[in-house]
Amino acid sequence: MRYLFFSLLFFTLVSCGSLPTTKGLEAKPLQKIIENMYFSNTATDYVYKAKIQANKNNFGGLLIVKKIAKNHHRVVFTTEFGNKIFDFEFINDVFKVNSIMDKLNKKIVINALKKDFQLLVNQYNIAFNEFENTSFKIYQTKLNHKDNYYFFKGNLLDKIVRTSKHKEKVSILFEKINQNIAKKITFVHHNFNMKINLNYITKVSHPIKSIPFIKYFLKM
Repeated sequence: MRYLFFSLLFFTLVSCGSLPTTKGLEAKPLQKIIENMYFSNTATDYVYKAKIQANKNNFGGLLIVKKIAKNHHRVVFTTEFGNKIFDFEFINDVFKVNSIMDKLNKKIVINALKKDFQLLVNQYNIAFNEFENTSFKIYQTKLNHKDNYYFFKGNLLDKIVRTSKHKEKVSILFEKINQNIAKKITFVHHNFNMKINLNYITKVSHPIKSIPFIKYFLKM
């Protein structure tokens, strides 16, 4: 019985060790503003070919991200024929669901999507620790009482990792970066059945001809 107790205690202590994100790295305390520039320009329409798997359902279409003002983003996911799958707004710390289709209208799914896209579009973050390895400078920040880690190669943001206690929850990977646009974005969920893949497109072919594409969806 005593052996079982100490075995469980040892397992608990090992399990509560450092995150894989920063394991073996020395933390350097600091106060620094970290910027995610990928969705920072109000003059740019960010349109992605999107595939989302959630709640045992697969969805494909176009994801539109628009920065409307400082700390105000709109995220709209539609089919290629213009039917909305979901429409979210982030205004400062307020999250608003303008619409969402029934298949995704589950609290656990909405909460996961909220956290994912809030992390994606949040531009300014205060780092309180810095780590460094042979590939990255890593900055530890906090959002909604959860730790997030920003991985930079030089001046380019390579990925963001959201954590909970001592586990990595979600990684957002940025690839094919050009002029502050990540042309490929992948969300990797480590403990929840959701996958999101985004591929940037520069030209949009759409049946709506009389109204500019982005303005049409933002007015719906």
